[in-house]
Amino acid sequence: MVYVIASISVKPEGKAKFLEIFKANMPAVRAEAGCWGYHPTVDTETGLPPQRLNPAVVTIIEKWSSLDALRAHLAAPHMAAYREKVKDLVTGLELKVLQDA
Repeated sequence: MVYVIASISVKPEGKAKFLEIFKANMPAVRAEAGCWGYHPTVDTETGLPPQRLNPAVVTIIEKWSSLDALRAHLAAPHMAAYREKVKDLVTGLELKVLQDA
């Protein structure tokens, strides 16, 4: 199993549009072979230390059956179309790819 934590920094004024585009692409991603989970999340205030909130970040939590499935996802035509649609809204990306310990 492969897990992905993708932290996408977006322009504050573009966050709602980014989420709209992202969510429209979700059915295609979830239909991909090897996709076990694909969810956008945003920071929520909890008061728990040492939490640092960043309202400009959308964190995507993904679960894939294998690294090959993840690579196929990244190369999928609908992902290229998604990246084109959000390119003017995104200001940065941090990616963590993890496996079971």
